[in-house]
Amino acid sequence: MNKRFLSLMIFSFAITGVSAQKIEWKYSTPNNYWETEKNIKWSDTPENSSEIIPISENKAQYIDGLGGTFNELGWDALCTLPEEKKNEILFNLFSPKESNYTYCRMPIGASDFAMNFYSLNDVVDDFDMINFSIDRDRHILMRYIKEAQKIHPGLKIWASPWCPPAWMKTNNHYASNYDNGTVNRNGLPREKVLELPTTGFKMQPGYLDAYALYFTKFIQAYEKEGIKIEAVNIQNEPCSNHKFPSCNWRSEDLAYFIGKFLGPKFEKENIQTEIFFGTINRDNPQYTKTALDDPAASKYIKGVGFQWDGKGAIPTIHKEYPHLKMMHTEAECGNGSNDWGAAEHTWWQISHYMRNGARVFTYWNMILDQNGISPWGWKQNSLITINTENGDVTYHPEFYLMKHLCHYIVPGAYRLQTPDNQENILAFENPDGKITIMIVNRENQEKNISLSLKGKYLNLKVKSKSFNTINL
Repeated sequence: MNKRFLSLMIFSFAITGVSAQKIEWKYSTPNNYWETEKNIKWSDTPENSSEIIPISENKAQYIDGLGGTFNELGWDALCTLPEEKKNEILFNLFSPKESNYTYCRMPIGASDFAMNFYSLNDVVDDFDMINFSIDRDRHILMRYIKEAQKIHPGLKIWASPWCPPAWMKTNNHYASNYDNGTVNRNGLPREKVLELPTTGFKMQPGYLDAYALYFTKFIQAYEKEGIKIEAVNIQNEPCSNHKFPSCNWRSEDLAYFIGKFLGPKFEKENIQTEIFFGTINRDNPQYTKTALDDPAASKYIKGVGFQWDGKGAIPTIHKEYPHLKMMHTEAECGNGSNDWGAAEHTWWQISHYMRNGARVFTYWNMILDQNGISPWGWKQNSLITINTENGDVTYHPEFYLMKHLCHYIVPGAYRLQTPDNQENILAFENPDGKITIMIVNRENQEKNISLSLKGKYLNLKVKSKSFNTINL
C-alpha cells in the first residue's frame, strides 16, 4: 500500500475518532458549582469571533498526583460530625467519583495546624531513638489518612517535618522565632524570611546521625501500619523564622545532611522513599542550586519541592535540572476569605507551577473549623469548613477549583504543551488516552474560544468568572 495513502487513512481515522468521542464539560461559577454544559460539539472550522488555542499532542511532564494536606486540626473538626456526615466529606475529597485526590501531604511531627507542639521523640539526647513513637499519630493523623485510604486505596502520601525534635535545635525550641521563650499566638506579624539563612540545627555528627535515624524510623513505622511514604521533603520552609514549629537551614548544611547522613542511611536500610530538596520558600534559585550542585547530596536528591513563595525559583530549576522531579508542596494559605477571588489566585498557582514542570500540586488545609485559626493566630483558607457548633458544612470555591483539576486527571497522566501566553488553560492526556482540558475565565464577560486539536475545533462559549473542565 502507498505510504502516503496509508498516512492519510490513519489521519482520517484519528479525526473520526476525535469527532466520535463523548465530550464532558463541567463548569463552576460563583453561584453554580460543578454543573454540566451540553452545548459543545466538534467542528471543521473555528468560529470567526473565537480566540483559537492549539492543544498540542506533545507531552510535557508526567503527573505523579494531586491532592491536599492532612493536619490534626482538620481531623479534629471532622470528628465533631456524625459518622455519616464525616464519611460524606471524606468521600467528596477522595473518591475517584468525586474530587479524586491521589497524592497528599502529611507532616512529620507537628505542623502549624497541629493541636500543639510535638515531635516523634521528645526525649532529650536520645540519639539511638529508643523512645521514638508514632502513638500520637495513631490516634489522629493516621486515622485521618487511613479513613481516606479506605475510600481511595491507591492514595499516595508524601511527608515533611516542620522541625526536628526541639533538642536537636540550637535554641532547644520548636519555634525558630520567639521572645523570652514564649510564643505570642495572637496578632503576630508576617514571619521573617531570611535573605541569608542561618542553620538552626545542631550540626554535630551525633545529632545528624540521630536525625537520619529519625526519618528512617518514621518511614519504617508508617510502612508497618500499611502507609507507604513515597517521598520526603527534608524541611518545611527552611528559609523562614517562624513562631510555630520550624527550623532554618543553610543550603550547604541541608546538602551536607542529605549527602553524608540521610542518603547513606536510606541506602543502608534499603529505604525506597525518595528524597526531595524542599520545601523551598525562596525565589532566588541559587539557594536550591547550591544543594543540587553538591556532589555528595546530588546522588540522593530525586526532586525539588517548592512552596507557594518559591514560585520565582521553579522555572530556573526545572530548566537547568530537567532530570529532577518538580513538586508543588503548599498552596498559598489565604486569610480566611474562602471566596472566589482566593480560588482564582490558587488557579494562578496551579497554572504557574504545572507549566513549569510540577508533577504534583498540593493544596494546604483540606478541612478547618468555622474559625480557621492556627494555634499561633493566623486565620487561613480551607477547602471545606465545618461549623463545630451546629454541624453545618460549607464547600468553598477552592474545593470546586481543585475538583475541576483532580476529578479526571490520574497518576500517569502527562501535561500537554499549550501556548506559553495562555496561562488560563492546562491540558492533560491520561493513561487511557483521554484528553482533559481545564479552562479558567477570570474576566467579567463571556469568552468565545476555539480549541484546536487533531485538525478539529471545539467552539466554546465560556461563562464569565468560571472554572471549566472538558474531558474528551
